Parts: sequence; C-alpha cells; structure tokens
Amino acid sequence: MGVYSSVIFPRLMELSMSSESMTGYRQQLLAKVSGNVLEIGFGTGLNLPHYPETVNALTTVEPNEGMNAIAQKRIEASPINVNTTSLNGEALCLPDESFDNVVCTWTLCSIPNAEKALSEVYRVLKSGGKFFFIEHGLSDEQTIQTWQNRLTPIQRIVGSGCRLNRKIDQLVADVFDEVAVEEFYADNLPKIMGYFYQGIATKKQS
Repeated sequence: MGVYSSVIFPRLMELSMSSESMTGYRQQLLAKVSGNVLEIGFGTGLNLPHYPETVNALTTVEPNEGMNAIAQKRIEASPINVNTTSLNGEALCLPDESFDNVVCTWTLCSIPNAEKALSEVYRVLKSGGKFFFIEHGLSDEQTIQTWQNRLTPIQRIVGSGCRLNRKIDQLVADVFDEVAVEEFYADNLPKIMGYFYQGIATKKQS
C-alpha cells in the first residue's frame, strides 16, 4: 500500500466525510441498528459515535491501515465493545449467520467485486437480519450518467478505487430477498458524486 493510499487518502476522507450533512445521514441510517453488528468499510470510524445503545458489539472490516490508525481514538472513546479486523469485504472469513445487522456506508463504490462482498454480507447475517446501507452511485439522469461513466476511470485513481457509476439498488436486490431503498441527491455535493442510495435489505427467515 503506497503513501497516498495509506497516509494521504485516509486524511482526505476524514475531512470530506465529517461534514454536518454527512453526519446527519449517518445518524438517520444507524438509528435502528441493534445487537451484534458488522460494519464493512469502517474507514476512520466516523459512524462509531452514532451507533445507538441497542448495539451490543461491533466487528469492523477495514483493510486500510491508515484508516484504522485514525479510527483508534474513536474506538478507545466508545462504550461499545469493538473488534477491529483488516479482512477483505469479498472474503470475510467469519461464521455463517453470526450477525444481527450489517452496516455499510460509502464503501461498495470501492470494493472491486461488490457482488461477492454483498454475498458475503448475506452469508454472515442471521436469518431475518438486516443490511443497512448508504452509498453513492449511478444517477437516474442520463446526462449525469454520461459524466459519471467518463470520470470513473479518473475517480478510481484519485479515490482509491472508487467508482461513480455503480447501480447500488440493483446490486443489493440481486442478493437480498427484500430491499427498501430511497434515492436522492445529497446536499452540497456535485451531482456526479452525490447521487445517494439509502436503504435496508433483509435476509429471509429460514
């Protein structure tokens, strides 16, 4: 992992993802999360202060050592029992049906094989468990889509693999049995980066 990915990029993400509007989206998404929770793409730990008291334990997945280093202070200050891992989202190496909820925020854009990662999320969720997500992705406007497709090769370089043009709702629906998702443009972001998908997907009861 180079200096940009491990040192510069984590600090850029900490700065850009800690705005008031992004904090509001986090609080809204996490309000009903509970039990034994897995978070894919923990980043610098910006979600951690917003988990409700109903969360008993949190396991985090974050392969970027620079992100984990910044997150450490938040982990130490949290009342939640946090187990940090550097696992790959495409190969979680965790037991089947071991989590009540899984959380993923602004992460599916940068996982090379998002389909495999979502299959892993489904596998580790308990029967009836829920996947809480908020992601940016492909707009529903053709003109914005054109620019997203044009700029994605550049974004993948400067954004550590981030893609602007993934259709998140379809990716999730291809794996999960029930999906409720809202699509909207985020406040104070360019349309090419600010088309958000926020939702909850449910694993069927066995």
